[in-house]
Amino acid sequence: MRLAPSPHVHFALSVSLPHAVARLRATRLARSVKPFLARGGPKGERCAGCRLVPTHCICNLRPEVPTRAGICLLMADIEPLKPSNTGWLIADVVADTFAFGWARTEVAPELLALLSDPQWQPYVVFPREFADDARVVHDIKHEADKRPLFILLDGTWDEARKMFRKSPYLQNLPVLSLQPEQLSRYKLRRAQIETHLCTVEVGALCLDLAHDTLASEALNAYFEVFTEHYLKAKQQLPVDLGDEVHLQLQAATRSA
Repeated sequence: MRLAPSPHVHFALSVSLPHAVARLRATRLARSVKPFLARGGPKGERCAGCRLVPTHCICNLRPEVPTRAGICLLMADIEPLKPSNTGWLIADVVADTFAFGWARTEVAPELLALLSDPQWQPYVVFPREFADDARVVHDIKHEADKRPLFILLDGTWDEARKMFRKSPYLQNLPVLSLQPEQLSRYKLRRAQIETHLCTVEVGALCLDLAHDTLASEALNAYFEVFTEHYLKAKQQLPVDLGDEVHLQLQAATRSA
């Protein structure tokens, strides 16, 4: 069964020009002195577009949804290299996704330029207990002349806390503290704290706050499809394009 495209939100039928996370991954690989091996050792050939094995590729299922909000990913050193990374999924769906590698002693000039760009209102997305109360907000301002830019710290929980504490250029920005009503659905890595969401789940919540509701729904559904294909590939099982998660992605795109 093939998923029928919506007249408003269409599926990318081939890998387009690399997005920000793909470019960051290529830059990081170029600096490597030895091949990066995902957990479990060599996995053989992977699709350059979705990082899955070719038999379980999801490139032709990628939804393209217009959004007003932007996402800025600050990524821990090897995070762009991990096939299980979900920031990649955000970049697949949200056209205005920016990605930068994080280092304690360096900051990309392009990142500083982005944070000072007057078209954006940046928010650092992080739990409130780690920030001064004066910086914490639970909602965003909807301003005609500024678009929300959500800064997500993409790494392990320990890496994310380090990024939050040791990034001076983030210290004067408002901290958006989300209050999710459900536990994480992420099945590809074990979270240190059960209530912590993975990067793509946080991104979807942010899009919903920005009133990019259709994009939020499509991103959540795309995440479920990615997870299904990833796990089925590990189990060497075929995927059913007519199962519940694929139908949910189809419904999310048709509702646009």
